[in-house]
Amino acid sequence: MSSSKGGWELPISEGELSRLTQGMDEAHRQTLPAMAASARDLAVEMRDLRSAEPGPEQQEQVQVQRVHVARRRFLTGAGASAAMLALAACGGKTNSVPTGGSASGSPSAGMSPSMSASASASASASGGASKYTGDLKVVALAVALENQAVAAYKAALSAAKAGKLGTVPPAISTFITTAMAQHQDHANAWNGVLSSAGKPKITGVPLSNQPEITKALGQVKNVTQVAQLALTLEDTATETYVFATYNVKSSGGINTAATIAPVEAMHAAILHYVLGQYPVPDTFISTNKAASTALLTV
Repeated sequence: MSSSKGGWELPISEGELSRLTQGMDEAHRQTLPAMAASARDLAVEMRDLRSAEPGPEQQEQVQVQRVHVARRRFLTGAGASAAMLALAACGGKTNSVPTGGSASGSPSAGMSPSMSASASASASASGGASKYTGDLKVVALAVALENQAVAAYKAALSAAKAGKLGTVPPAISTFITTAMAQHQDHANAWNGVLSSAGKPKITGVPLSNQPEITKALGQVKNVTQVAQLALTLEDTATETYVFATYNVKSSGGINTAATIAPVEAMHAAILHYVLGQYPVPDTFISTNKAASTALLTV
């Protein structure tokens, strides 16, 4: 184990964490071509829908065909292998191992209700008229969630540099930097879709729960609390993408979400190790923590 001052101890060695982070980065890089292609497909679909709207019955038939084709492409393609690898590594169940530290005062406690959605991720609307509708509203939600994760990891790095988290092992900083860059890649891909559809890009975090997250980040005092908060955000992102693969209509949207979800799941799996929890393989990831578009404020 790798010890740090202030009574906190990294449950796995820094070498193990570094290897996990490297594997996560390699998996992310392997998904980039597929993610970019799927995002381009989605952008084309959105432009096609804007230029020529078919009748209701024809539109429904086309969307059903797109969904079936998209799911076949994902399940039979390279994305399936990456997904299964990530899902096997991170289930909702965990076995705790001694951490040498305390998780008391966790800033993520009680956040799940505000992060989750009991209804469709594309059915609820935030107050007032939105610039984004249909699948583009789910795309906007995806950008906002990715931006939220980037902001959280950036704040954690700033807190670490300011000495507010005690002594932070270099491997932890490397993981945070790597995960943050990957979230930015995902945000850029989704923003490209919005731009191609003639919609404004999302550069901030237009989510109604962002003040709560910001407040929690300001209260973190150690790596354990940062990891707990980050895990909440990663679980939300993962389950939102899983939910999207079954509920968005566009094949490009399904493929993009299905390509990104495994990477988010790997982030969560590594955070479980940082928290001293061994991820027990689970057959399916649930969608109980999936975010709703009702969180959007744009």
